[in-house]
Parts: sequence; C-alpha cells; structure tokens
Amino acid sequence: MEYYHGTRADLKVGDLIEPGYTSNYGTRRKANHVYLSATLEAATWGAELAQGEGPGRIYIVEPVGEIVDDPNLTDKRFPGNPTKSYRSKQALRVVGEVKQWQGHSPEALQAMKDHVEKLRLQGIEAVDD
Repeated sequence: MEYYHGTRADLKVGDLIEPGYTSNYGTRRKANHVYLSATLEAATWGAELAQGEGPGRIYIVEPVGEIVDDPNLTDKRFPGNPTKSYRSKQALRVVGEVKQWQGHSPEALQAMKDHVEKLRLQGIEAVDD
C-alpha cells in the first residue's frame, strides 16, 4: 500500500518526518504523532490546509514503525476509516513526491477553512494529538 503526507515543508527523498515538531494545524502545538493517508484526497487536504510558507506538497512516505487509525477522522467523524487516515509515534521516511496533483476548487477550500475556523472558535482543535 502506498502512503502520502501533505504539508508545506520542502523535503527530499530520504528525509524523515518525525513527531516532536510544531504541528501544521490548529494552535501549532508540538505534535506527538505524524500523520499519513493511503488516499491522495486526504493528503491533498493536508497540503492545502497546512500553515506556513511555500506551496503545498504531497510526499510518498513509508512508516518506519507501527501506524494506527487516526482517531481525529475515524471514531469521531468517519467510523471504519474510509479516508484511510493513520498516525504514528514514529517517523515517516520520504520515498518520493507526487508532482502532479489537483487541488480543490477555491470555493471548496474556503468552505473547509471556514469549517476549521468555526471549530476553532468553539474550542475544538483540528487535530487532537
């Protein structure tokens, strides 16, 4: 199975994406996990919604340790993990980059940003780490 990670970080093949750094989302607290997906759709949202400078990027990654279902998307929002979203307390190794990917429409992207902001105003963190 191929896994993806969406971000704005400029990485190279062989680099590790590790927990312990500032999260790309929410209040940008220290992340205890790294996140990945087996769907390009979920990685696209990750790349588009990540905070920071630079273009969104989608990397092909391989976990170096155990991965588990991401409870932010599975139990809370989509029982059964149809988004194929996972997280790990161990690193992900970059093995490639998806150079050609289609982002969401400006309207869909704004609607998602508005939704995330509404959750923030309610005190709900986008990523419960």
